[in-house]
Amino acid sequence: MEIQAAIEGAITQVGRVLLGKDAQVRLALCCLFARGHLLIEDLPGMGKTTLSHALADVLGLSCKRVQFTSDLLPADILGVSVYDRNHGNFSFHPGPIFTQVLLADEINRTTPRTQSALLEAMAEGQVTIEGETRLLPQPFFVIATQNPIHQAGTYPLPESQLDRFLMRLQLGYPDPRAERQMFVDRHSGSGAPTSLPRCIEPRQLAAIRSGVAEVNTSDNLLDYLQRLVARSRQGGEFAVGLSPRGALALLECARTWAFMAGRNHVVPEDLQAVLPAVAGHRLIPSGDYADDGQALVALLQRTVDVIRP
Repeated sequence: MEIQAAIEGAITQVGRVLLGKDAQVRLALCCLFARGHLLIEDLPGMGKTTLSHALADVLGLSCKRVQFTSDLLPADILGVSVYDRNHGNFSFHPGPIFTQVLLADEINRTTPRTQSALLEAMAEGQVTIEGETRLLPQPFFVIATQNPIHQAGTYPLPESQLDRFLMRLQLGYPDPRAERQMFVDRHSGSGAPTSLPRCIEPRQLAAIRSGVAEVNTSDNLLDYLQRLVARSRQGGEFAVGLSPRGALALLECARTWAFMAGRNHVVPEDLQAVLPAVAGHRLIPSGDYADDGQALVALLQRTVDVIRP
């Protein structure tokens, strides 16, 4: 099928610059196909920015990058009106947010005030500046990177901001084979390409989105989803469980994952595949439970049966 071939081609191309991370690349594309925003969290030097640029390349979308720093202001992202002496009026100078893919690099190195400038854009695809609402180009994606919160000079993202991201991914260290290949490529001078060809045309992106809407979900699958959600809200290990928006996000990503696999129906394995990326940043442990969101996801997968006993 043409669409599946295009998706696999995009994964292959991104794999040329991000070696050994096929699973993370698939999840990242799933997030964008599902109309979501992506948060990539990891240590510096793991390839977060590389992945972001590669995704924009294979989708053929316009991309702008903003380096978030402690002195960045909301106007530096949204834009500002400047007085024009020649015409005697104010003219609006749009900021970098007016693009299809906004790469928010190291988003947690800026203040909460500037972080919040993205909330309306991520939720509604528009920004309100000086009382005037301006629509953003479509499709509009935010791909943000952040360093671990224990590092110096970082500000934690508030829960409301985290919830705007459909998925959060960690890349991790490359496996030994991929790392050796990286060494060989760099030594031979054949390193990663600086840009990648477009693999998915606008009409194909529209076809993917319409195809996802036709993916079926059985009653048994929805029962399993509800049991996962209920367990996150009732277990003593959870201070905050999955909200209705989080549950809908999980379902939408599972349907997209099924479509990417060439199926017109969702199976429990689809939910399990996307659960860590969709739920990990939304689950908050209780005071008696020391582990993080990913440990809570593992707990859900371990304690909730696929089929009702």
